[in-house]
Amino acid sequence: MRLLKSTIHPALNAEHRQALAGRGFHRQAARGIIIKGEAILMLYTERYHDYSIPGGGVDEGEDIRQGLIRELEEETGAHNINIVAEFGRYEEFRPWYKDNFDFVHMESFCFVCTIDETLKETRLEAHEIQNGMRPVWINIHDAIRHNEYTIAHSEKKGMSIERETYLLKQIIQQLL
Repeated sequence: MRLLKSTIHPALNAEHRQALAGRGFHRQAARGIIIKGEAILMLYTERYHDYSIPGGGVDEGEDIRQGLIRELEEETGAHNINIVAEFGRYEEFRPWYKDNFDFVHMESFCFVCTIDETLKETRLEAHEIQNGMRPVWINIHDAIRHNEYTIAHSEKKGMSIERETYLLKQIIQQLL
């Protein structure tokens, strides 16, 4: 899948950058781009006051496309999911604050999908519920403006919101 962008968190200093194959681990995620006109299906997270493209981590041994379908069903209640096309891959190198690793190499594989109109019940994980995550249809331009405001004014923001905002802008350029 084509690489859209590669980022390295500023906290990973030159020493870390030279040893990126060292004390890091690799994580893959699948994300689904579902649009109707200028409306896009997003996840709003109250804790971070941001919008993100639905999807998440692929389980060990799970095919990336199977992981995408599972994540979309769980997070949005989507069903009859059809993966239409590959959109692109976004990779990040981020600090990791758990034992045994200094950083994570995160790859997000993005796919254009279609779903049935009506969403079923979500099956969110406990931390997603605690963070106030919920699926919403929103105008893509409004989602970008909202995320840009959060980037400019929130102390809670991280690399995720920058990834999501970049991807939303690419969606406008390439799909709308």
